Amino acid sequence: MEKETVSTDSAPKPPASYSQAVKAGGFVFVSGQGPFDPKTGEVVGTTIQEQTAQCLRNVETILRAAGSSLAQAVSATFILAEEADFPGMNEEWGRWFRSNPPARQGAKLPIRPKGMRISIALIATA
Repeated sequence: MEKETVSTDSAPKPPASYSQAVKAGGFVFVSGQGPFDPKTGEVVGTTIQEQTAQCLRNVETILRAAGSSLAQAVSATFILAEEADFPGMNEEWGRWFRSNPPARQGAKLPIRPKGMRISIALIATA
């Protein structure tokens, strides 16, 4: 199976150890995206809703670069710094996925770089 690395300057640059996304087998696998501004690298927002929205904007930008979209999302993983942020994250999530949401799982963030409260990884059809 062939794979293609996806990269766009419109989303935050990942560390050298991984790609923003990879297309393979008819899917786009987007690496975990934090709530970072693509230009400054700074965290966007202080509330979990603001940070969730920025993560999803970053994911959406990468999906577009891969020729896909959030409407084609099939699975997502969110990682929270604090369990208490779940209701606020879920509230914002519902604004982005009003119908046919992807399968989803969550976990607790083991580290907190730069005030990051959430990270979202996603798989979509290509």
